[in-house]
Amino acid sequence: MNKPALVVIGNGMAGMRTVEELLKLAPEMYDITVFGAEPHGNYNRIMLSPVLAGEKQMDDIMINSREWYVQNGITLHAGDPVEHIDRRNRVVRARSGLMVRYDRLLIATGSKPFIIPVPGHQLKGVLAFRDIQDVESMLAMARNHRHAVIIGGGLLGLEAANGLQRQGMSVTVVHVSDALMNQQLDKPAAQLLQKALEAKGLKFLMNAQTEEIVGPDRVTGVRFKDGSVIPADLVVMTAGVRPNIELAKAAGLHCDRAIVVDDTLQTYDPRVYAVGECVQHRSATFGLVAPIWDQARVCGAHLAGAGVRRYVQQTSPTRLKVTGVELYSVGDFIGGEGSEDLVLRDARRGVYKRLVLKGGRLTGAVLYGDVKDGPWYFKLIQSGADIAAIRPTLLFGEALSARAA
Repeated sequence: MNKPALVVIGNGMAGMRTVEELLKLAPEMYDITVFGAEPHGNYNRIMLSPVLAGEKQMDDIMINSREWYVQNGITLHAGDPVEHIDRRNRVVRARSGLMVRYDRLLIATGSKPFIIPVPGHQLKGVLAFRDIQDVESMLAMARNHRHAVIIGGGLLGLEAANGLQRQGMSVTVVHVSDALMNQQLDKPAAQLLQKALEAKGLKFLMNAQTEEIVGPDRVTGVRFKDGSVIPADLVVMTAGVRPNIELAKAAGLHCDRAIVVDDTLQTYDPRVYAVGECVQHRSATFGLVAPIWDQARVCGAHLAGAGVRRYVQQTSPTRLKVTGVELYSVGDFIGGEGSEDLVLRDARRGVYKRLVLKGGRLTGAVLYGDVKDGPWYFKLIQSGADIAAIRPTLLFGEALSARAA
C-alpha cells in the first residue's frame, strides 16, 4: 500500500524541525520529499555569525547532513526550489522542472532580507546577511578590502560588524534610530552597549538616513541625506526581513503580511500547513527560535494524526551575547501609564537592570551585563505573581529575594 506523500517546501530550521517532530511520532507514515533553495543539508542559520567571525566552520553548524535524509527515507532536492504550487492537482513544480505530487504540503519558506531600495543597492559589493553564501562572499571580500559599512543597528547588524572587524576590516554601523537594538533594549541599555562596542573599535553613525550607495560598477562609498559620504568597499544590509510569501500568494493561499494559519498551523487549504517566519498567526509574525519550535511541535503532531495540540503564542525572552556583552529582555520593558520602574546602574561593573512593575506584578525586564536572573524574572512575568513581599530586593535577584521573602 502506497504511503501518502508529504512535500516540504523549505529546507531550513523551521521545516526540518517540523519533520523531526513528525518522525518522532509517526516515522513510517509518509513518503517525504524536501525541496530547498540552498545546495546544502539543513544548517543552523543562527550560527552564521560565529562562522563569519572565524570561530566555527560550515561543518560545525550542520544540523541534518545529507546522510540523515537518506537514513530517514527522505528525498532531498537541494538547490532546486519550488516555483509553482498547483493546489487543484496537488502538485509542486521545481525550478528544474521536476514535478512531485503531494497529499500534504508543508510550506516553510522563511523570510527574505529587506534590501533598502536606494540608488546603488544593486552594485557589486552590496550584500545581505542571510545565508552561507552571504557569509562566504563577506569572508572573500574581507581578505582584499578594508572598509565595511553595515546598514542596520539591530542584532544581525552588530553580529555582522563584529565578524567583519574580527576579519580585519574597519567597520561603521549605520542606524536610522538613535538607539541600537531598539526592538530589544531601552535607551540606557542601548547606550551602554554602543559605548562598549566603540571601545572595541567599532564606529557608529546614528540617526543616519542612507540616500545612495556610491560607485561606478562596485561600491566605493555610502552617501547620507545630510550630504556626507563615507568610504565603503562592502555594504551589508541588515535592515530587517520580510516573510517570503510570493509562492503561497501565487497559489491562492490566504495571505496578509504572511501566510495566515490557524492554531494547528493549517492554512485555509486543509491539505497545506505552514511554519516559521513565513506565517502569521492571530496577527503576529515570528522571528525568534522559541515560538517557531513550538509551531514545529504542534504542526508535526497534526501531520502525524495526533492532533490534540494547539499553538498558543507566549512571551519569549530575548537572551543575546553581542561581542562578549550579555543582554536579556522580556515582556513590556518600556512601560507606560500606570507602570513604575526599578532601575539599577553599576557603571564600574558594567551592569544595568530595569524592571517594569504594574499592579504589584512584574511585566517586563531588560538586563545588561548581568543576566543570570533573567529566567527567574521571566517566570515571575509568566505566572503574574504578586511581588509586593520581595519588591525591595527584586533588583538584586532571586537568591536575595528568596531570603527576604
